[in-house]
Amino acid sequence: MSPVEVVRAFWERMQARDWDGVRATLADDVIVDWLETNERFVGASNVVSVNAAYPEGWEIRVLRLVERDALVVAEVEVPHAGVGVFRAAAFMEVAEGRIVRSVEYWVQVGGSEPPAWRAAYAE
Repeated sequence: MSPVEVVRAFWERMQARDWDGVRATLADDVIVDWLETNERFVGASNVVSVNAAYPEGWEIRVLRLVERDALVVAEVEVPHAGVGVFRAAAFMEVAEGRIVRSVEYWVQVGGSEPPAWRAAYAE
């Protein structure tokens, strides 16, 4: 599979809760960083386990994938029932058909109040 196909398969298998399938898209020594919470998950088992343990009620919607060589940028939307809507930008590196690194920026849509000084410029 091409890098973009590997990343698409990762998100589709996450949505399906196909944890063995998710594992198959990851290198054994994958590193995933969630920068907002300053967490690093090392190894496919830890990445699969943290996602499998995440409280249910979420969906994954891939909004776009942009590929450049072995790097794929994924923009995903994750509605979570009763919690809100999250967006992520994930910079995912693929080698030998597996994800080897992912640096992810997660935000809750509308989760922060904008500062008052920007009100004159925003819609």
